[in-house]
This record gives sequence, structure tokens and C-alpha cells, in this order.
Amino acid sequence: MATDHIRYDVLARDALRGVLRKVLTDAAAHGLPGEHHFFITFVSKAEGVKLSPRLLAQYPEEMTIILQHQFWDLTVLEDRFEVGLSFGGIPERLIVPFSAIKSFLDPSVKFGLQFDTSDVAEVAPENLPAAPAPSAVAVPAAAEKAETTEEPAAPNQGGAEVVRLDRFRKK
Repeated sequence: MATDHIRYDVLARDALRGVLRKVLTDAAAHGLPGEHHFFITFVSKAEGVKLSPRLLAQYPEEMTIILQHQFWDLTVLEDRFEVGLSFGGIPERLIVPFSAIKSFLDPSVKFGLQFDTSDVAEVAPENLPAAPAPSAVAVPAAAEKAETTEEPAAPNQGGAEVVRLDRFRKK
């Protein structure tokens, strides 16, 4: 078999991360249009990810967040995004490099992307400082199941929980 000197796999992966970057940049500038909302799963201990020690203890391998109604200060840079969310009433600022993202899903239009993160370097937990932020409220998956009968839109792999914000949406 011939050697791929061009590295089409890397080019395709980077192009798809560019789609994710563009979608988040538009959401940061204009909000989420219509019924769009995003499930983003990432490697918790990947280099450059910043979570509080509390969240890292709760999600030691991977974490899935949902950007829908209650998030703030979404900032998108070339290599990462930053967003404010609240977990259990405690505001947090998450920093997630695009290289740490395992999957992106917009269930409103049944669109998803999966990324291979097998080459993502992990860092020791003590190198992951907390990034505090203002407020909104997120709900652990167990509480979400009590609130809705809807099936989860993203698979729950590796012990990660999907954090739902729907419970706090104004009805």
C-alpha cells in the first residue's frame, strides 16, 4: 500500500474542526438560531482543557455539555472555545481546545461530527486550574431523566453524563 505523504486524514479532520469553529463563532456573535442546540463531548484531561477540580472529579475521562438556552460569554479562538455554564448552581468557565473534542451534535437537524482523539495528550489534574464565571444552571443527567421522557440525543460513553439545561427553560 502506498504511503500517504499528503495526510488526507489530518486535512479532513482539520476541515471538520473548521466547521465546528465556524458554527460556534456564529453562535457567539448571533446566538443560536431556531431550535439549534449543540452537544459537545470532549476529553476532560486533554492538554489545554480547563475545568474546576470539582468538575474534573465528576467527569474524569470525558464530559458532554449542551449549549442551548443558558450559557454565556461564548468566546471562540483559533484553537479553542471558552464558555460559561453553571453546574449545580455553581458558575464555571470552561476552556476546551478543538483538539480535545470527541463529538459535536446538533440534534435539531440530526447533524453530527466525531473526531478521533486517540492522539490527544493528557495532562495531570493539578495543571487544570478552575476558571470561575457568572451564572446559569445546568442539570445532571439523572435529574434530566426525571424531568423529561425524551431519549438522550447523544450516547453516554465512558461514564460521562450529559448535562441538560432544558429544566430551567422558561415555559
